[in-house]
Amino acid sequence: MPELLSDDHRAVAEILKQLLAALRNNDVQASYAKLDLMWARLAVHIRAEHLHLFPAVINSSAPNAESIVEQLRADHDFFMRELADAVNLLRAQPDTTSLASILTVMVEVDNRLSTHNAIEETKIYHWANTLLPEPEQKALAAQIKAELENRPSRFSRKAWANDL
Repeated sequence: MPELLSDDHRAVAEILKQLLAALRNNDVQASYAKLDLMWARLAVHIRAEHLHLFPAVINSSAPNAESIVEQLRADHDFFMRELADAVNLLRAQPDTTSLASILTVMVEVDNRLSTHNAIEETKIYHWANTLLPEPEQKALAAQIKAELENRPSRFSRKAWANDL
């Protein structure tokens, strides 16, 4: 189970890296495509954690699990709010001025996401892998895998044209 979500962290980080490059290159179309893809990918990842992982870890009696999960949920709210605001800004104002302000926000998202992912991987994923009985681990892995199968793999150029 931890590998599924850790691999997803790496995939989202790669999309974010591509988004930051597109923003720095003032490429509006590529920025929008990567931003939209990152928002969708992260939403699916967060859903898997909220619906399946976090409740399992809280029920496992891991030390401070509830307060750590509360902090992670606050991070998730921050990420989704900032990404949604950036998508809406780029839809309303698809120009290099909006790219500059989005770049500032995405650098902040990148920094916070790095810390956030480290907490998940060293605490939450570890607890799920060590404190849950093996049958629960397998069931949790199957639930998470099913959620992650809803991930979009790319952005549709047609969607970009429809948004403008």
